[in-house]
Amino acid sequence: MIRAFGLLHITASSQQLNPPALDDSCCRGLLSILRRLKQSPDHEVHLLLLGLDNAGKTTLLKQLAAEDISHITPTQGFNIKSIQSAGFKLNVWDIGGQRKIRPYWRNYFENTDVLIYVIDSSDRKRFEETSLELAELLEEEKLAAVPLLIFANKQDLMTATPASELAESLNLHTIRDRMWQVQACSALTAEGVQDGMTWVCRNIKFRKK
Repeated sequence: MIRAFGLLHITASSQQLNPPALDDSCCRGLLSILRRLKQSPDHEVHLLLLGLDNAGKTTLLKQLAAEDISHITPTQGFNIKSIQSAGFKLNVWDIGGQRKIRPYWRNYFENTDVLIYVIDSSDRKRFEETSLELAELLEEEKLAAVPLLIFANKQDLMTATPASELAESLNLHTIRDRMWQVQACSALTAEGVQDGMTWVCRNIKFRKK
C-alpha cells in the first residue's frame, strides 16, 4: 500500500461466470465508515470513477453497491450508484472509458470530492496510455487538489503488476498538489476494495472540515 501527499471507467473482464459477490462483512464495514463520517442529514459526497475501458470500473461500482457482477457490459455513457446510511449519501459516478467517450469526462468534474482512477494492472501495454490520461486529469482546474485514489485492479491475475511497481511506472512520486494513494485490489473478488474506500472516506472528512 502506497501513501503520499500528492489524486475510473471500468469494464470488467467476464471470464468467470460466477465471480464472488462482496460479502456482508465488507458491506457492513463500508457502511460503518460512512456512518462515522456523517456530518449533516443531507450530506452528500461526489466520487468520480474514471479509467480506460476494460479497467474494471463497473465491476468495482457494483461491488460497492453489493450488486451481482456476473454479467458486466461496457459502459457507453455513465452509471451512478448511491450508497445511503443514516442520512449519509455517497454518490459514485462511473463514466465510460472508451477513447471516443473520454473528451466528455470533463462534463462531470464539477464538485468532485475524490477522484478514483482504475487501472488494469495486468495490461502493461496500456500503461503509457493510462498514464497520459491521468496526467491530463491532474492538470484540470476543476480537479485541482482533489484527492486521488488509484485502484491497481485485477491483482487476482498472475500477470498483474504490483501496486508499487505501477506507481513507479506512472511517476506518481512527482504528484505534489494533492493527497494520493495507490491501492492494490481485485474488483472481482473485492480484495483491497474496502481498504481503498476507507482511505477515500478519511480524505473526504479531511476536505470537508
